[in-house]
Amino acid sequence: MSKLRKIALACDHAAFDLKETLKAFLQDRYEILDLGTHSTEPVDYPDYAEKIGQAIIGKQAERGILLCGSGVGASIAANKQKGIRAAVCHDFYSAHQGVEHDHMNVLVLGARVIGIELAKDLAMAYLEAKESQEARHLKRLQKIAALE
Repeated sequence: MSKLRKIALACDHAAFDLKETLKAFLQDRYEILDLGTHSTEPVDYPDYAEKIGQAIIGKQAERGILLCGSGVGASIAANKQKGIRAAVCHDFYSAHQGVEHDHMNVLVLGARVIGIELAKDLAMAYLEAKESQEARHLKRLQKIAALE
C-alpha cells in the first residue's frame, strides 16, 4: 500500500453519488478531505476543481480525486492552477502511469462514463502508484513547469 495518508475528494452534482461511494470505499485506507459538493443540487464544476487544486497546493492533501459527469471539464479547470497535474483516466494503465511518469496529483473521473467498480480500481491504481525519480521523467516535469 502507498504511503499516502490524506487525499481530497471533490465533485459536481453529476458525480455526487460516485464521490460518496468512493469516499466510503477509501476511508478505511486514507484520511479523506471531502470538499463537496454535498448533494445532487446543481453546481459548477470549476468551483470544485479550484477547491481540490487549492487543497493540494496548500498541502492540505497529498493527492486528489475529482469527479464530474465526463471528467473533461473538471480536468481542464483543475489544470489552470499552477502546480496541478490533473488527468482524466478511464483505464488502469493511465491511472498509475500518470503518477509514475508525469507526477499526476489529481485523478479525474467521469461518473457518467465509468462504473463504480472501475472507479474503485482506478482510484487504487492511482493512489498506490509512486512517482518516478528517473532523470528522464524529472527533465520532462521541469519542461512542464516551465510552461506554467
